Amino acid sequence: MKDGFGFSDGVRGQFFRPDATLVPPVHLDPEVLRYLSERATSQGMSLSALVNRLLKKDIELIKAPK
Repeated sequence: MKDGFGFSDGVRGQFFRPDATLVPPVHLDPEVLRYLSERATSQGMSLSALVNRLLKKDIELIKAPK
């Protein structure tokens, strides 16, 4: 670390928010992104809405009794 950087005045937990929800980035393969973007546009919805709808359907299939 460069000289001049210091944390002696830092306050532990200053930015901690126990109720914060973290949204991790999701990286799609280019061909998957292209296909889903086209589907979302053709259905008049956002890419996020389409991906969430598809994933929720997959979750229900996983939960379904065999």
